[in-house]
Amino acid sequence: MRLDRFVANNSGLSRKEATLAIRAGRVLIDDNRCTQSNTATRSGQTITLDGKSLNEATPIYWMLNKPKGTVCANTDADHPTVFDLLNLKTLHPSHRNNLQIAGRLDIDTTGLVLITSDGDWNHAITSPHKVLGKRYRVTTAEPISADAIEQLQNGMQLRNDTKPTKPAKVTPLTQNCCLLEITEGRYHQVKRMLAATGNKVNALHREAVAHIELDSTLTPGQYRPLTPAEINLP
Repeated sequence: MRLDRFVANNSGLSRKEATLAIRAGRVLIDDNRCTQSNTATRSGQTITLDGKSLNEATPIYWMLNKPKGTVCANTDADHPTVFDLLNLKTLHPSHRNNLQIAGRLDIDTTGLVLITSDGDWNHAITSPHKVLGKRYRVTTAEPISADAIEQLQNGMQLRNDTKPTKPAKVTPLTQNCCLLEITEGRYHQVKRMLAATGNKVNALHREAVAHIELDSTLTPGQYRPLTPAEINLP
């Protein structure tokens, strides 16, 4: 990693401020002053700014139980965001600047949201090339018919889409509620799939992404770190 990027990521300085600090001789690598912003850093080096050690942060992996009415965005002028629910003041500077949402939910959809500072992990869990299931608890306005279940399980053509959906796994719970597992992430996919069967989704709650299950002890708005087993993707 370039020195200016390392300093910016781990000090709270902007990239421009980090460059100026390096040029001013305020940054040392293994006790040697370095004034070149493009100097490559290596693991194990001791890098200091104004005599204070800059430690590279361990990536963050969190699960959050998203409440209804919050949006999956860093900022929003009209609605609270999932980041408003997080205690960011105590985080390493690089975490505050690099937190990402791995798989967004609509404002009225609740349940499991994954938040990380690891861009590679985010890509791995959201990539369309990865066949990772996402399970939702779906509550509908009308009873879910046997014909509708068959359509969902066989794959269906959605309006304005060029390809039919991949087959979904459906587990009926009550007349108006089922568990629906999909392996895609199309725009408003679950709602559009139920609409294509002539029904309407009244409530949508994500319970799982891949092998990561929403912790039942988390109340809406609460979050916790992922365990090592949860972080390791299949």
